[in-house]
Amino acid sequence: MDLKLRVWRQGGAAGPGGFKEYDAKGISEEASFLEMLDIVNEELTMAGEEPIAFDHDCREGICGTCGLMINGQPHGPQQGTATCQLHMRKFNNGDTIVIEPWRALAFPVIKDLVVDRSAFDRIVEAGGYISVDTGSAPDANLTPVPKEAVDAAFDAAACIGCGACVAACPNSAAQLFTAAKIGHLNLLPQGQPERLTRTAAMVDTMEEYFGSCTNHGECESACPQGISLDYIAQMNRDYLKAQLADLRRSGQK
Repeated sequence: MDLKLRVWRQGGAAGPGGFKEYDAKGISEEASFLEMLDIVNEELTMAGEEPIAFDHDCREGICGTCGLMINGQPHGPQQGTATCQLHMRKFNNGDTIVIEPWRALAFPVIKDLVVDRSAFDRIVEAGGYISVDTGSAPDANLTPVPKEAVDAAFDAAACIGCGACVAACPNSAAQLFTAAKIGHLNLLPQGQPERLTRTAAMVDTMEEYFGSCTNHGECESACPQGISLDYIAQMNRDYLKAQLADLRRSGQK
């Protein structure tokens, strides 16, 4: 398979960037997208040119570091798949593939296809902790948890923090990410004591960096884990409850 790549190259956050074209020849249909980039980088290195910088780690679709815009789609043309699990059989011989970093002010470019997603870390840090008893380990069945809550919390915890939801959203909103990180704690009994304060803190932090949700639904479509918009609705309800609780505490009506 012979391909033409148009890759965004940028030396740093402060410098200008632009597209450069590269040939990717003799690529196996069974190669992953990142393996294809590895082959191109090997050729660039042998030619004395600087290789393309891109993020990756586990290459198993669970760490979220591999996010790329591929032909205008976060993670590429296959839904429910991270970039590292995308294979070249999804493309055709002779295709031109445009590869860009996530496009969002909250994700400044570090170099080429690598972006700084530390704004996500600050949202998670704002969530604080959950209340648990210390000392001897309690019996595993001491706190009953309904299966529905377990399933919903597990689905929310599947978020890998890749940022595809932000990249797909026309407003660069992070509601789906934030709602998932809130939901996997708030849905369990152990997360109830800090439920409202946690929600308020994480949403307020999110709004410092990201845009507002206007229900386009692109985030759910782009999410490699298929996380539902329902978590955003639950987050919004809890955030409203947190604001009402603050009003009551301050004595306002």
